[in-house]
Formats: sequence, structure tokens, C-alpha cells
Amino acid sequence: MSIHRTCMAFGSLALVLLANCAPSSDSSDNHWPELTSSIPVDADLEEHITSLLAQMSLEQKIGQMTQPEIQYITPDEVRDYHIGSVLNGGGSFPGGAKYSSVADWLALADAIYDASMDTSTGGLAIPVIWGTDAVHGHNNVIGATLFPHNIGLGAMRNPDLIERIGEITALEVATTGIDWDFAPTLAVVRDDRWGRTYEGYSEDPEIVRDYAGRMITGLQGQVGTGQFLDASRVVATAKHFVGDGGTDGGVDRGDNLSTEQQLVGIHAQGYFPAFEAGAQTVMASFNSWNGQKMHGNPYLLTEILKGRLGFDGFVIGDWNGHGEVPGCTNESCAQAVIAGVDMIMVPEDWKAIIENTIAQVRAGEIAESRVDDAVRRILRVKIRAGLFEKGRPSSRPHAGDMSLVGAPEHRAVAREAVRQSLVLLKNDGGLLPLARDLDVLVAGDGADNIGKQSGGWTISWQGTENTNADFPGAASIFAGIEAAVSSAGGHTTISEDGSFTGQPDVAIVVFGENPYAEMMGDLETLSFCAENSESLAMLRQLKSQDIPVVSVFLSGRPRWVNAELNASTAFVAAWLPGTEGAGVADVLFRDTVGQVNHDFTGKLSFSWPNAPMQTPLNRGDSIYEPLFPYGFGLTYNDTDSLGDDLPELECPS
Repeated sequence: MSIHRTCMAFGSLALVLLANCAPSSDSSDNHWPELTSSIPVDADLEEHITSLLAQMSLEQKIGQMTQPEIQYITPDEVRDYHIGSVLNGGGSFPGGAKYSSVADWLALADAIYDASMDTSTGGLAIPVIWGTDAVHGHNNVIGATLFPHNIGLGAMRNPDLIERIGEITALEVATTGIDWDFAPTLAVVRDDRWGRTYEGYSEDPEIVRDYAGRMITGLQGQVGTGQFLDASRVVATAKHFVGDGGTDGGVDRGDNLSTEQQLVGIHAQGYFPAFEAGAQTVMASFNSWNGQKMHGNPYLLTEILKGRLGFDGFVIGDWNGHGEVPGCTNESCAQAVIAGVDMIMVPEDWKAIIENTIAQVRAGEIAESRVDDAVRRILRVKIRAGLFEKGRPSSRPHAGDMSLVGAPEHRAVAREAVRQSLVLLKNDGGLLPLARDLDVLVAGDGADNIGKQSGGWTISWQGTENTNADFPGAASIFAGIEAAVSSAGGHTTISEDGSFTGQPDVAIVVFGENPYAEMMGDLETLSFCAENSESLAMLRQLKSQDIPVVSVFLSGRPRWVNAELNASTAFVAAWLPGTEGAGVADVLFRDTVGQVNHDFTGKLSFSWPNAPMQTPLNRGDSIYEPLFPYGFGLTYNDTDSLGDDLPELECPS
């Protein structure tokens, strides 16, 4: 979409984006820019859609608007109910088998596609579109390349690398026959207690705005070129519209109390470049805006998104999000359709939603013109994506190509992303970078734990119940350290609890948050020691033995870690680096001839708290007193003056 920018400020401090851009009238929608689609109207395409609509029954139209989950529908039911889309949720696999191969994924994609094209029960052959949450790589598939979660990518400040990550993700998704990725998340996170903080690039719209269009382009290809939605690309999703990162208290699915000007100037900023890059789908958010659920908000979904912003793709609901609209259930929600949700994500209760929606249309509760608009949008995206011409998933280029899943060149890009995402918060006495020929103790429960370093949305929904064996081809942080040290004749000892027999030259302690995802990850306080005193005790014990300590902290958000900082000689915010943990050692250690191998380049995209309850804490606040400000990050050329006397408040002594 081509953005009309006369009433939008794109300066660095997004909190005052609109301060010098007063609307020409008092109408609230003047806060929003007027956009037009970056993809020109295709009269022939629209005429073709009109012809298809004229041949479709109401049942087939409602089927197109319905998205069940693969565990709750069979290919025969896809055919019989004219289903337009399916999804696999986090931790869902073909046949429920965690260790499904690429061939297994592809076989199910073929079966579902064939069913959608089978006209033996009447109706038209309209190809199904399968969506998946590939939010940091193709994270439901064993062996895929997993990149750092978005919070780490935000610390990179590298839009070019973001686009490359999108390209790789799309290619690995394409190998399994899946057409559509529910990414990127464009949340601007304002309260780090939110359990989805790591899905956001930043607390400030600046980075989200810089990244959004580039990730969409990486996933979908460049609009106006032959690569757009070709066989190497997938349909992208701008999500979650809108304000999910700004709920009161950081409560997941909570209420965003922003004014409309704040909603535009902070929370919507990523959507404008996403639309400019041609984003074809938008996912409605679970949250409310000033008490009104987004899934039932016609002003934002229809008047603003589809009207003023010119979005001509389709709106997909989130997992039973329609059921949270007042007066609705998972089985029935005319309000969501009327508000502007074009496709209902209804994992289990899809038969009931179809039956009830058909009845609501026939009773006049939902206008058939609204149904036609929804189906037109769905068909438009399917045609643009080439689904009518691409044929069976297994017949497409790259389908089933195992050499692409976790390919060495893909892992190299992910390892580069890890290096660039690391933020050095403390380096007392210039301890880092370390020589390689040392006796290194590697401690902590995150040191040799690929699941922990990858976080939520990793094979399983919450990222739990995984072992290193579930990540073929991946490297733990310890594996990277061991390879670096052994290359120069040094020695490593792995000890989760930090115990040792011979005094090491240095200890590297890898610790932090255990994996979590939405809802389960919400916090009441940002204090880390309050939930994990064992790690702090280990750091203090090592320090008391005069061992220099390098802390590598794994987390999906900034945490209050004053005590841990005091007990560490050096401290690295490593976020959730994904499968290529060796990228950490690339930066911690000198090269084989003693020179800096890779310097720290990561800068905080979130402000770091100076107290357990110092939240919300965001750049531009009227009172802004973080421990480390937005944009902070030491390099090896910087002198660290943090010291060891930060107030520890509630941490155990």
C-alpha cells in the first residue's frame, strides 16, 4: 500500500508522533493516515471473483469463512463442508505426532488440498489455505532453523537481516506445503509483565516501524515483482490488530486504555509499512480497546482498517477470539462477522459456527453482502497467492526438500542474528572478550538446554517438554563455548549447579526464564530472584571463590536483576536466541590469534528496570529513570562503570 504521509510524523520519538500534526477537523479518524493498496486493482481478477461468488451457495461461502484446526477435522470434512482454511496451532502436528517428518506434513497438506478441490459433493473447486504460527522460524517442525525471538531481533537494529530471516522462514515453511504464516507480530509492548513481550520487537514504534515492512517483504516477496508470493514465499499476517502490547497492567487479552491518538501514534505504527509492503492478511487481536473487544469492533476493523487504511486482504480471527465478544460463544458470533472478521478461527467448534452463521444470514442478522465481501477478500488473497495455479502442495518447487529445513546457510544467518542480538550490560575490568585457551566452567540450567534458549512457540505451544534430541542440527550455548575453547587448547567443564573440583579461570553461567507463551507468561513483578533464587546463590558462591563470572541471561523481556548484576563480573542479555546458540560464544571469546572475534553490537530495544515494580517503563515517559535506557549496549571499546553496589531490595541474602 502506498502511504499518504502528510499527517504522519516518522521521527524517532514515537510518543510525540502526532504532536505537530493536528488533524484538519475534529473527526477522530483524522488521526489515521489515508492509504491505498500497493497492489493495483485488477479488473479481470475482480470479475473472476464475481463470477465465482455467483456460483457459490451460502453453505460454500460460510465454509470459506471458517478455519478449523487440523486435529479436529478430516480431509473428507474439508470437502463436505467446503472449508476455506485450516491451521495447525502451537504444538499441533499431523496425526498429533511430534516427530512428524517433512513428508508427513506434506502428505497432510496434499490430502487437505485434494479434498478442497473435490467437487463430488457439489460446489466449486476452491483451494484451501493452511496457516501456521512460524513466528521465529518454522517452529512446529523438528529440525527447522529457529531464529532469536523478536525481542532479540529488535536489539539488532538490522532491517536487512530481518528481511533475510523472513525469506528463510518462508522457504522452510514452503517445504511442508503450507501457504500462510501467522507472522509478524507488530505489538509495541508497553508493560513488560505481559507474557508475550518477547513477540514484540520493541517498546517503541521506531523499530517496529522499521522492521514491519521488511519482514512482510521477506515472507511474501517484493510487490510488483515476479517473486511476490511465488513458490518460495508464503502469505504473511500483520498481527494482532490492534493494541495487544498496550493492555492495562500487561494482562494478556486485557484492555488497552489508550486514546485514539495514542493507538495510532504508538500501537498502529507497524501496520502502515506492513500494508505498504503488501501484507495480505491481518489477524484481529484478543485485547479490548477501552472496553470493546477487537473481534467485535466495527469501527477499527471495518471503518478504519478496510476503509481509511485501504486494506483489501482479509481479516482472520485469533483462536476462538470471537467467543470473547460479549453475547458470543465459540459456536456462535454474528457480531464478529458484522464487525469485519472475514475468516473465523474456530479450532474445535467449526460445525456449530457454520450452522449458526448460515442461520444468522438467512434470518437477516448478518447481511449477505457482508458475507460476499468476506469471501471476495478471501478469494482475492488466494488468487494473488497463486493457489488456483500452484496445484497440489507436493507438486510445487521446494516441496519436501529436506535439504532446505535447517540448511547450513539458514543456520548461518540465524547464528549471525544471535551475535547481533546480544546486549552487553556489564563488563567490569574488561573481562570480555575471553581468551580461548582458558579453563572454563560452564554452569547454569540454560547452558546445555536448547529448549530453554529457544523459549515459547518452540515445537510445543509453551516451548516446554522438549529435550536437546528434539533439535537435530542445533547447537546449545555450551556446545558453542566448548567448540571455541577446544579450538585453542583450552578446557571446558559443564556443571549445571556450578560445582567443580579444580579452580577454573572463569565461569560462564547461563540462566534465566523457563519457556512460556501467551497467558502462562504474565507476571505480577519483574523481579527474577523472587522466582529463582538458585541462580543468584550460584553466582554469589562463584564470586566468593574469586572466580570471574560471566552471566548469560536468557529471557523474553528485561527483568529486575540487580543482585545478579552485582554478583557478576560481566553480564550479557542474550534474550531467547533459538537453535544457534554457538553465536553466543562467537562474541564472548577472542579469535584463535587473540583478537576480537565479533564485538557486541546489540542495543536495548526495551528499557531495563531499576526496581521490581518499575513498570510501565518506556522511552519518552515524563519520569524516566531506568537502570539501562533504551538504546544502551556496551561494546569492547567502552569502559564499564556499573560497579557491584546496585540496590538489591527484595533478593535473598
